[in-house]
Amino acid sequence: MKFLVIEDNETLNHSIVEILAPMGKSDSAYDGEEGFFMAGTKSYDLIVLDLMLPKMSGLELLKQLRKTNNCPLLILTALDDVHKKIEGLKLGADDYMTKPFERDELLARVEAILRRHNNNFKTNYVCDNIELDFAGKMFKINGKYVKVSGKMYDILEYLIRNRNIIIPKEQLFNRIWGFDSDTIITVTEVYISNLRKLLAKYGESNHLKTVKNVGYMWSEFPED
Repeated sequence: MKFLVIEDNETLNHSIVEILAPMGKSDSAYDGEEGFFMAGTKSYDLIVLDLMLPKMSGLELLKQLRKTNNCPLLILTALDDVHKKIEGLKLGADDYMTKPFERDELLARVEAILRRHNNNFKTNYVCDNIELDFAGKMFKINGKYVKVSGKMYDILEYLIRNRNIIIPKEQLFNRIWGFDSDTIITVTEVYISNLRKLLAKYGESNHLKTVKNVGYMWSEFPED
């Protein structure tokens, strides 16, 4: 999972990132313009948005974002005015929380939003001889742990979470390395090749499909 936390209070921003850490990685933005840019150029599973932001308000950011982006979004703000809540929800927010907040409630609301938006949101994945524990980042084949770490693990998890869907190479690169990375996009081919070789050791490489000139897909129905 990949999250974007748009909150101008640096301490609170870091606290939210830490709370979300068991579920995935987070990027931080500290003003509305930066948050809007990041939301439009990177791929996220959920955005946590404050309303009182410098340079661009949270409501204006949400309004502009919803013209082209349907990423799940949770408003987290000190504004508890009912009219602001209604406006935020009408503009396209999926939920609205007020500060101060409890850690467990934030996690519960994030999980609820993700369940509604993503049928693939689970704590683990099991298919035939393959098992992936998203929370523990543990990968098993035939009941045995297989060491997969770093970017290779991130690719594996992203493809499995979006299984049976072709992921364009550029989308995969932006998700794993970031839109503004200095790394060249062909690095995805190297990692996919290494991941396929690893899976081949266990006779499971057919799950990882390459669609020529398009991208990659994790298939639950590999051909013999």
